[in-house]
Parts: sequence; C-alpha cells; structure tokens
Amino acid sequence: MIRQRIDLQCKLAHFDRAQTGAYIARHMSYVGAEHDVFTEAAIDDVFRFSSGAAHLTNKVCTNSLIYGSQNKHRIIDDHMIKRVIEGELS
Repeated sequence: MIRQRIDLQCKLAHFDRAQTGAYIARHMSYVGAEHDVFTEAAIDDVFRFSSGAAHLTNKVCTNSLIYGSQNKHRIIDDHMIKRVIEGELS
C-alpha cells in the first residue's frame, strides 16, 4: 500500500490568485525564463481550474508548456489553457 511508504505528509494551503501568479512566475524563473510565458488571462484560467492547489497548478502548467512547445508557441494564453484543461485534464 502506498501510504505505508510515505514517511512525511505535508498539506499546503491553497493560494489566492496573486499567489498563484507569483508561484508560476517563480517556477518559470527557476528554469531560466527571461520573460513572462503565461499571460494574465492564462493565469486566471489556471487559478480557476486549480482553485489555488499547487499540485493542480503544476499539472495544468506543465501540460500547457508541453502543448505550447509541440505547437511552437512561445507564450501560453488562456485559449491554450482551456484546450489543455478540456482535452487532457477533464
């Protein structure tokens, strides 16, 4: 059973919209992004989908970055977020 292998559990409080945007920006800067990759409208949709939960924010952002890369987009906008949510995460 998986729970038997978990030594430590940590529950993060959900982020608000501003914290979600800062969280995404911080992660993008960690990987070397030199400009904003996600539009404000995209971050709004990420927040609406995730309700500020870090693991869902990570999931939708990762899938959106993969989708954007496959389609040769340098900026992730709200239309791409909606496509990823509807197509892959529903």
